[in-house]
Amino acid sequence: MRGMILAAGRGTRMGSLTDDTPKPLLRVGQHYLIEYSIRAMAKADIREIVINVSYHREQIKAALGNGDRYGVAIQYSEEEERLETGGGIFQALPLLGDAPFVVLSSDIISEYALENLPEEPEALAHLVLVDNPVFYPQGDFCLDGKQIYCSGSPMLTFSNIGVYRHALFSECKPGHFRLGTLLTQAITRQQVTGEHFAGQWFNIGDAEQLNAVLDTRLECLL
Repeated sequence: MRGMILAAGRGTRMGSLTDDTPKPLLRVGQHYLIEYSIRAMAKADIREIVINVSYHREQIKAALGNGDRYGVAIQYSEEEERLETGGGIFQALPLLGDAPFVVLSSDIISEYALENLPEEPEALAHLVLVDNPVFYPQGDFCLDGKQIYCSGSPMLTFSNIGVYRHALFSECKPGHFRLGTLLTQAITRQQVTGEHFAGQWFNIGDAEQLNAVLDTRLECLL
């Protein structure tokens, strides 16, 4: 199984922290933020990784290189203009092989074990959902057994950890579009499964969330 890490965004909610530094290269403890995702994939024996890059992409490529020091092989999908999450994945599909693939956002840190993801999801996608964080109480989706729905109770938050079949993107065209739009369409057709993860998970969306995670012991996640 191959993996992809989404790292093309500027991280505007980080304010001046990302004026000269791409968000994936912000320091969390002694490590770049994106290194937590790379090492999570390496732990799960996902050794071929695609990273999409746009904002300050040369900095990211210089910092991470070809992945040798992490025990993985990194390829870069370069975007002249950011294509959003869906468009970025769609452009990178030729680099991701033919089998289902894992996608993580570069701004999450979690103790979820990626080896628990299904290599052959029952539907077009399989998502990991978490309890709603304080900053996002409304949640994204409802989970009933393995089936994900757009509404219901309780609502949970998409962790930005998922495994996808290429068929999810079969009707897409190159350009800007969000992964969430595709997922919502597939969910309404009952083509997305999921699971609830109650362990440690952090989303680093702004400077306040970055400061909060700095107070947490994270070395066990590397």
